[in-house]
Formats: sequence, C-alpha cells, structure tokens
Amino acid sequence: MYNVQATPAIPKLRQEAVPAKSASAAPESSDDEAEESAAEDSAASPGRAALHPLGPRSDFEVFAEDAAGQPLPVFGRNLFEEVPSTFAPMNRIPVPANYVVGPGDELLVRAWGKIDLDVHVTVDRNGQVFLPRIGALNVSGLRYEQLEGFLRAAVGDLYKDFELTVTLGKLRSIQILVLGNALQPGSYTLSSLSTLVDALFASGGPSATGSMRHIQLRRGGSTVADFDLYDLQQKGDKSHDVPLLAGDEIYIPTIGPQIAIAGNVNQPGIFELKGNTTIASALEGAGGLTNLASTARVLLERIDHQKPRRVDEFALTDADLQRTLKDGDLLRIFPISRQFENAVTIRGNVAAPGRFPWHEGMRVSDLVPSRESLIASDHWNQQNHLADGRRPDMMSDLAETNTEINWGYAVIERLDERDLSTRLIAFNLGNAIDKPDSSDNYSLKAGDVLTIFSRKDLALPLEQHATFVRIGGEVNAPGVYRVNPGETLRDVVKRAGGLTSHSYLFAAQLNRVSTRQIQEEQLKLSIERMQRELLSHYANAPHTAENGASAQAANPKVSDPQTQLGMQQALVTGLSTTELTGRVVLGINPEARTIEDIPEFPLEDGDSFYIPPRLGTVQVVAEVYNDNSFRYQVNKPLEAYLNDSGGTTRLADAKRIFLIRADGTVVSRQTRSAHWPGSFEKTPLMPGDAIIVPQKLKTPGGFMEQLPLISQVLSQTAMTGAVLSLIQ
Repeated sequence: MYNVQATPAIPKLRQEAVPAKSASAAPESSDDEAEESAAEDSAASPGRAALHPLGPRSDFEVFAEDAAGQPLPVFGRNLFEEVPSTFAPMNRIPVPANYVVGPGDELLVRAWGKIDLDVHVTVDRNGQVFLPRIGALNVSGLRYEQLEGFLRAAVGDLYKDFELTVTLGKLRSIQILVLGNALQPGSYTLSSLSTLVDALFASGGPSATGSMRHIQLRRGGSTVADFDLYDLQQKGDKSHDVPLLAGDEIYIPTIGPQIAIAGNVNQPGIFELKGNTTIASALEGAGGLTNLASTARVLLERIDHQKPRRVDEFALTDADLQRTLKDGDLLRIFPISRQFENAVTIRGNVAAPGRFPWHEGMRVSDLVPSRESLIASDHWNQQNHLADGRRPDMMSDLAETNTEINWGYAVIERLDERDLSTRLIAFNLGNAIDKPDSSDNYSLKAGDVLTIFSRKDLALPLEQHATFVRIGGEVNAPGVYRVNPGETLRDVVKRAGGLTSHSYLFAAQLNRVSTRQIQEEQLKLSIERMQRELLSHYANAPHTAENGASAQAANPKVSDPQTQLGMQQALVTGLSTTELTGRVVLGINPEARTIEDIPEFPLEDGDSFYIPPRLGTVQVVAEVYNDNSFRYQVNKPLEAYLNDSGGTTRLADAKRIFLIRADGTVVSRQTRSAHWPGSFEKTPLMPGDAIIVPQKLKTPGGFMEQLPLISQVLSQTAMTGAVLSLIQ
C-alpha cells in the first residue's frame, strides 16, 4: 500500500537529491491550490524507485557468490525490486481513530435541531476552524476519535436539543526527509496517513550499503523508533510501524555485520546480523533446513579480523547450533547422500521394478524367487484384455507381449569402494533361479542394482528367442505358429497341415517386416531423387507458353511442359502414399505343386506366408483401351492379352511396358526371365500376372532410371484384383 501524494523532484544523479519546493520560494497559495499542485506533480513525475537500480553490489555480495559458487540474494531486498513507478494517494480509506488532526485537514460538520449546520472547514495554520454561529475552535492535536465529542461540547455551550456529526474530508499532506543509505534520499511529500514503511517504499528502500535492521525515525531531535524490516519480511509483523508527522526524518545507517547461508536451506542468501546470532537462529531466519539437508556435515568459512579465512567442519549437534556467527561468516549446508544404506534395486524386464530392503546373506534368488516373478504386468493386461467384438490380432499381441527375457545374461552393478568405479558382475539368470546352490546365485550387497534384460534390450541369437509366423491361405491348418530352432518355411507349412488341392504356390507371398523397412527407405530415397530431377529439369528448360503451343501444333501427341510436369508430379505423389508389404520373392517354379517345392527358407519373427488358390485371370492395366482382367489361357502370350484389351492408347509408352508376375518378379522389354526366354511380346503368362502399360512421359535424364524400383513397388501393390486382394 503505497501512498505518495506528491513525489519529490527527480534527482539528476543517483545520489543527488534536489530539495522539494519550499513554501517560501513561491507566492502564498491556498491549501486547495497546494494540494492540486502536489497532485499534478505526483501525476507528472514517476516514482523515483523505478528510475534507479539498486546500484553496484557490495564487496560481501561478490565474495559470497565466489565462495558459494552461485549468486546469493540479499535478504529483504526483493521487497523493493518491483516497487510501482507511481503511488496512489490514501484519500479513500477509513481514517483511523487515533489519527491526529492538524493544519490542512478538512472537517465536514453537520448539525440539526436547534442549530442547522452543514459546512466544510479547513484547519488553519494556527490549528483552528471557524464554525458559523459558534466561532473559532482550536482542534489541532485532537485525535479523530475525540473530535466529535469536542465539537458537541462546544456547540452545547450555546444550543440545546441538537444532533451533530463530524467526518474528515481532504487530509493534509506532510513533508518528510529520507536520509542516509537510502536508494533515493531526499524530501518527500506524503499523505498524512503515511507510515514509516510507506516512506521506505516511496524512497526505494535501503541501498546496497544500507541497513535493513536499524532504520531510525527521528522527530524533534530525538529517535522515536528503530525499525527492523526483517520483522516485516520474516514474520509479517507490521506492529512496529509508526505513523509519520510533518518534519519527520528517516535515517538509514550503513549496513551492519553480514553472513551468508548457502546450500540446502529454504531461503539461502545474505543476512544482516542484529545482536548475538546463533547458527540455530540464523537457520530459522533462512526458512530452516530443507528435507534433503544433511545435519552430519556443515562447513563454516570465517574471516577473523581481516586475516586469511579458515574453514571449520562440524555436525549440527545441539551444542554446535548454539555457536555464535560473526561478520563475514559463510555457512554451507550440504544435501544428504543419495545412496541407500539398506536397499537393493531391481530394474528392467521385471513385474515389479523398484528398491527392496537388503539383509545380511541376501542372494539373487531372494530378490527373484521364481521365473514367474519376472513377468511384467503388461503381459497379463494384454492376456486379460477382451476383444470387445473386434477381430483379434494375435501377431500384434505377440509383438507387444513377447519381450523374451535373456535368461543367459543378467548383471549386478556394484560400487567399488576402493576407487569408486562401477563393477559389473554378469551371471546366468536361469541358473540363479533354478539352481540356488550354483555360483550364479550371487550374494548381494547394500546398494547393488540388478538389471534383467529382454530381447528388446540385447539382441538374442535365433536359438534363444521365440519366432512367431502367420501361415494362411491354402493350407489345411492356417494359423500363427512358433518356429522352433532350425525350422524353415517348408517345415512350418508342414506343421500347418500341408497344402490343399487348390494351392497356387507360384503366387505364394512371404511378407517380412525387415524387408518392408528396407523397401520404405529405398522408396523414400528414390522419390527424393525423382523430385530433384523434376525440379531441376523444368526449372532450367527454356520453355515458354509460345514454345509449348508451337510444339503442340506441330505434334498434337506431345503435351505441353506444364502438363508433363503435373503428370510426373502426380506419379511421384502416388508413389509416396504407397503402402509397402515387404514381400520377399521366393523364386518358386511356376509349375510347383507339392510342399517339397517350397524352399527351405529361414524365417524371421513377424513373417506372414500366404498361399492363394489358383487364380484364373490376367490383368492388363493403365494405357490400354480396355483396362480389365482377362481369363487366363495356357501358353497365351503377352501380346495376345494386349490385343484383347484393345491395344495401347496414343499416350502409351510401348517401349516401357512391363510385366509383374504372380510371384512378385518384374519382367520388361529390357530384361529376360529365366523361365521364359525369347522376345518380350511372346512371353507366355501365368495366372495372376499383370501387364502394366505406362504413360508416355517426357522425363528428365535420370527420372526413368528409377523404373526398376517403381516396378518392384508396383509388384507389392498393383495386383489389387488378384493376389493382394486375397492376402489382406
């Protein structure tokens, strides 16, 4: 609550205070005019507390920062760091009962009955007011609570049978001095309701060298108050605050002895001493110890009589808490050790990681009593989860819950007390649990950390981790199977009941997670290269609207460059949204019929193998007149299917026609198939094959070099009407 009614003149320098205007320096004016002038000065001049920083730090602040390794705030200074730049006058608050009436105060007197009064009168310089029909009355020095009784008695000497009330209107202003080590010393004009604390805020409080514990209020040549700001800051105690009178002087002496408290206290900082201060009382003033503070070891750095400082180390016993601190002392409080004295920790792939009490003779098997105790809660959550009517996805569930503990390797981390390095004690976890008498069942020490690993943490050899694959389609027992060590694709298909009579092995599809990831990365790189090629080609080509129009006029089959760019960008955009399946081409013979024709191919976790029924169609797609599926006919060549589709359109690129075989291989005019030698057009097709007729594009030099990869991508996704539609 700041209440400056009229601030002093703005000082030119930080420690130069220009005196406030005196009454003798200007013509006499009425009290109202003086108040209006003061109000104008207050509105026009910002508070000085906002104009100046606290100034340079003291030597002890610099010393404490160097000793503590971090800046330490001066206790109490934050009270004055955010002082408002203007102060609202205290004109609209209730006047306290003990307020002393003086010259300049306005009285509002009302009386009715035998006498009728309604007047506003101002106490003059002689302390008197003049009431009509009553005369002059001396009211100066009366407390507000005495005022009504005094006036009632004065009026009662002349009149009977009346009622009277009196209130205070505008209050007088008072002028005081703020001297000594104030941030902004000078003369201040304040409200008559102001107190010592209000004046301190108006002047910005003590400077960096000013005391906060011995602020003196001088009146009439004697000290009437010795105010301690710590009472206000630490206890919220304002009971020792004193109302100000005109002519009061506030003197802030030089700061007294100081100490610094650093470390684990609630309010570390620099504190000013007052009288004999013990460590206990100093810590209480600093908010006390934090809950992480250690009482076993504190340091006291002391400068004794300007001699080199020395360090004393001790525990905070009752006796040491009564030590007396001296000027320049630095008390450092350390945190407790983070080490657990009687605990061991288990973490990693366990059901309940955490810290557990240690006891003498404790071994690994005491911490991990059984294999079941290592099953994480997520596993049971997944096992107990109901499908809610949705189709269960066993492969996804297995991928989430199959963490596969590494039974052959676990490790104990132990702090070596000799050199404080960390020792790693590796052991066979399975032996420690199943064979408590084995050497793997290590004795544990307090502070040990036991880590259990899974396949996600450390890659296991194939023989030591579970592999699950999905077998579907034309087998007698489709489902999800765990692959035993050494088993191949052929072995698992046998376990799935073997082939049905409708199986079409040539179009069988093996999808693999790791292959999909590689394909996605390759496709990403190719798309980026194609985009660069397009931008570079069309940015540097000297195409204009007139050139494009003339080119089309000469050859209507040629699209303008802008259209070409749009078509090629559409192709790239389509590729970027393609979902790859990670298909692995197995190279199965087109005439394969038996399970022995399935290769002995090693499997990976997450593989999916699908055998479709024998297909009866061949697809012809893209730039043909009849984009469709056609009935498969034995030994019917590629060119015959093209003829069935009506042939290629005028936009077709006949040189780049390619064939996606049902087994995922790609055959083009530039390549030859091992199974179908000879000309490309005479290539006999198999059920499930797809002929792709691309559009003729004027492409940059390296753009179509990406065609093999594009074809491979299409082999994963294009046959939506045949193989892939059945696999999904």
